[in-house]
Amino acid sequence: MSRPRWYAPMTALLAGLAAGLAHPPFGLILGLLGYAVLLLRLETVGERPRRSAFLMGWLAGLGYFGLSTWWIAEPFLVDVAIHGWMAPFAVVLMGGGLALFWGAAGLAYRWLRPRSAWKPLVFAGCFAAAEWLRGHILTGLPWNLVGESWRAGSAPSQAAALVGSYGLTWITLAIASTPALLVLPVRRLAQAGMLVLGGIALTGLYAGGAGRLAAAPRPTFAKDAPVIRVVQANIDQKEKWKPENLDEVFNAYVDLSRRAPTPERRAPARQPDIVIWPEGALPAVIDEFIADPVYGPRLRDAIRPGQTLLMGANRVEPAGGGDYRYFNTLVAFRREDSALRVTGFYDKHRLVPFGEFIPLGDLAGRLGIRSLVHMPEDFTAGPPPRPLIVAGVPAVQPLICYEALFPGLAIGPRPKWILNVSNDAWFGRTSGPWQHLNIASYRAIEEGLPIIRATPTGVSAVIDPQGRILPGKSLGLGKFGIIDSRLPSPAPPTPYSRWGDGPFAGLLLTSALAWGVGRRRRPRQAAN
Repeated sequence: MSRPRWYAPMTALLAGLAAGLAHPPFGLILGLLGYAVLLLRLETVGERPRRSAFLMGWLAGLGYFGLSTWWIAEPFLVDVAIHGWMAPFAVVLMGGGLALFWGAAGLAYRWLRPRSAWKPLVFAGCFAAAEWLRGHILTGLPWNLVGESWRAGSAPSQAAALVGSYGLTWITLAIASTPALLVLPVRRLAQAGMLVLGGIALTGLYAGGAGRLAAAPRPTFAKDAPVIRVVQANIDQKEKWKPENLDEVFNAYVDLSRRAPTPERRAPARQPDIVIWPEGALPAVIDEFIADPVYGPRLRDAIRPGQTLLMGANRVEPAGGGDYRYFNTLVAFRREDSALRVTGFYDKHRLVPFGEFIPLGDLAGRLGIRSLVHMPEDFTAGPPPRPLIVAGVPAVQPLICYEALFPGLAIGPRPKWILNVSNDAWFGRTSGPWQHLNIASYRAIEEGLPIIRATPTGVSAVIDPQGRILPGKSLGLGKFGIIDSRLPSPAPPTPYSRWGDGPFAGLLLTSALAWGVGRRRRPRQAAN
């Protein structure tokens, strides 16, 4: 039966949309079967198969990334007069641009596709490699990696402790595409064997993860674990930068920081040792703020003697010749009697293109394109991440906003915990904050470290080393308040924390071997 010409492109687009629905906040895990549909589309393209394969991959990517990143319009609407005109271009370019990686993967698969039942393994290799490239080329944007479709903290997500998110991407693709063999022309015995292997792999994903979670049924706390307070002041991004709102914004953070402590379950209430304010908490350059005769003393009084304040802030330093460099920074303050002392800081290393800096800045400036930061100049990138070690704080690896997207970004000495401060107010009330929470939680699983997340409007949370949010320790979108919690203890180092993407490289080698076993010589006329 002949089908209309739009049928194949439409099913490829819908396959990508279905796969995107597996991610939070939707959580429709059956959407992963979209990868089986995509494999079928790549196997059954008609004329000019390689060109058609690129189109099928690109359309699937367009559906997947369009659904995953549509929130990109929100930051451009904060200051509509200046940036609003860029919003539709950002949505189209983001979805269509990221889809090019899947288009290239579709082309690679069509070129390499084996005759045998090893097809899902070759398919997984092509698309997992494309996902790795997406996370590394042009600064990288590993938002919603395929392997992060599973809810962080669930049984399948625990495989990231072994193979990382890129390795889990390969596993997810291989399992999800295997049902396509039911309708592809392969030998029945080989078909049955691959389907059984797929079933075993899926069972192992759930059973192995369930075993890891059963071994750590609840978070543990050291006797001397500090009490941490996360402050979520629910400050709308559109209102924060209005000069007349500075006092209101500042007072909200101060009042929450000095609020009476929250009782812990089965433990008496205790004053927090560490207070955390999110990325860019105050609409001011911190150097000027602490030097101000009015605001400096008020910032000191925001915390009590012996407490430490970890604050996301913008800072500036002279660059010579009358120029200045601006940094997106986490600053550590410690209150000592009547003085507030800066004990350390971490400058963001991975900056957001177009959000914090403009690639090809001079050319972009002539075209009227400006970064979204409320600074006179683009931000400057700091050095590669290293743990921050300051008085009163267990060794911590800060990850500011976008940095939490990158598996294995922090490769220095192992800290005791990860702190992810982020300004998710940029995302508004979209799916973005929930997806960012899920993605960041995978860094906990990979490294075996607890994560504390602090955002101005949600979602803030305390996350254990298995990627689970501690009961009652989260603040959702639009919530105003605090989270008081003892810092969970780290788990032992994970295989991923030792080997990095080595296991992922081994899985790609498996795809290469599958291609070698199943390769065939194709007629010349099929190689278009």
